[in-house]
Amino acid sequence: MDIATIIGLLIGFAAVIVGFLLEGGQTSALFSLTALIIVLGGTIGATAVSFNLKDIKKFPVLLAIAFKNQTYDKERLIDRIVDIAVKARRESLLSLEDSLEEIDGNFLRKGLQLIIDRIDTTTLRDVLENDLYYMEERHRVGISLFDTAGGYSPTMGIIGTVVGLINVLGHMSSPDTIAPAIAVAFIATLYGIAFANLFWLPIASKLKAKNNDEVLYRSLIIEGLLAIQKRENPNFIKEKLQSFLEQKDRSTERVVTKVKDKDQDEVA
Repeated sequence: MDIATIIGLLIGFAAVIVGFLLEGGQTSALFSLTALIIVLGGTIGATAVSFNLKDIKKFPVLLAIAFKNQTYDKERLIDRIVDIAVKARRESLLSLEDSLEEIDGNFLRKGLQLIIDRIDTTTLRDVLENDLYYMEERHRVGISLFDTAGGYSPTMGIIGTVVGLINVLGHMSSPDTIAPAIAVAFIATLYGIAFANLFWLPIASKLKAKNNDEVLYRSLIIEGLLAIQKRENPNFIKEKLQSFLEQKDRSTERVVTKVKDKDQDEVA
């Protein structure tokens, strides 16, 4: 279980509730079944229209992935690849077949099987990179599912508020009930914005982070397998993979820095 995801969601929603209570509000005033139905029902419905049924059925699985604590030990992977490279240099590429069953991970095992089958370097890279590409495409659809829901949610909140205001205007004969009714109407807007920014979009970001981590992990496997096939020196392979990993980390840091600088410029 990914504790960070759970704690983050709890802190986010708790901050809204505590802030409301500090302003003198009552917890019961934050709950409106009608607003909840309009916002969640409308968001799910609009999102369902945007995707096919096969993708919608993946929603529970994607949600489970977001909450699953799945880590990719890249240093351990590099050590494993180096061990395989040592065996291949000491004996032969065909000798790797004896240790296939001991290999963790279908992607690495598949690549080694291709090497054992004497697939040429270009074909090996093409096959593995195609697998990586289609994995990213599958992940992209799942991420887009939550991104889309996050885009629809605030709009559904506004729709809920408009529905509430229409109801208020239809009962203008009771002035004493107008102010409370207006407050209830705006709960829908709160729901729409809160669900978008505290649930849908953060879950999408979490899935993006998990996707990037897996892509980097598999990219290391591809580079390692190509080096093994070329019978490169194991020490050189280790240095190359560690350099590859550090380069990817630096690229990520540069992207994050650019985003922060852009945000600061916009604020200024």
